[in-house]
Amino acid sequence: MASEIAVAGRPPRPFSRIWHKWLPQHLLNPSTRRAAIAIAGLLIIWQLGATSRDWLHTPLPVIGVIPTPDAVLAAWLKLLGDPGYWQSWLQSLTRVSLGFAAATILGVPFGLALAISPTLRGFAFPVFELLRPIPPLAWVPASIIFWPTQELSIDFVIFLGGFYTIVLNVLGGADAIDIRLIQAARSMGGTRWNIFRRIILPAVLPSIGVGIEVAIGITWEVVVAAEMISGGGGASASAGGLGFFIWNSYIGGAYPNIIVGMISIGIAGYLSSALVRVAVQRATPWLRRA
Repeated sequence: MASEIAVAGRPPRPFSRIWHKWLPQHLLNPSTRRAAIAIAGLLIIWQLGATSRDWLHTPLPVIGVIPTPDAVLAAWLKLLGDPGYWQSWLQSLTRVSLGFAAATILGVPFGLALAISPTLRGFAFPVFELLRPIPPLAWVPASIIFWPTQELSIDFVIFLGGFYTIVLNVLGGADAIDIRLIQAARSMGGTRWNIFRRIILPAVLPSIGVGIEVAIGITWEVVVAAEMISGGGGASASAGGLGFFIWNSYIGGAYPNIIVGMISIGIAGYLSSALVRVAVQRATPWLRRA
């Protein structure tokens, strides 16, 4: 009897504690329920629209000609065992990672330099503003010409997609700093380095976070279009990236695979944005909601 009481009174295992804490917080909260309802509603509308020819005897515009969800699911399950599909994932993810990393590493210091140096801003910002309106995809033909490989040209176009956004957000955050804080620090003998480290950088960090969150989404948009235009960087159909996978599926008439590729890009972009958002929240703990 004593042993039964001991067993019954034993604290739950660590996995049980994690599960019982994680389940209600992440699966049963209102936002998760609303997201599940929205996805279910989208699938219902998709199914009704894709099968409109059967129950309306005429297809609805646009949605009536796309594959049904069950056809897309069947094609997706088949692709899950295809190494070429995962190679396309890896290829696009690698390109986005390289372009996004370059945009962040170069964009943040460049934006900060423009913010703290009026002289540099006077020389560099007009050129920056002249180049910024040019869409990244407009650079594809030129980048193919002046970069030695198509792979580098794709990475360069992805870099441009994130670079401008990051720089503008850094400048916006710096311009929003109350000048009286800097003047007060100078009056108390603060050096330029101390002012930058204790006032400018902490004030700009939230804007940097917003910039890189937006930039990671833009890089996924750019990589898909760049892979379509450049033919996947000269790679085979199985290693040309998700953008080339979609284009190759269209050329081959595999229309369910087009939707699979589009959903794959959405998932990749969502996960990338979530990782960036977590990193930004850890870098700016004072902005977390209570």
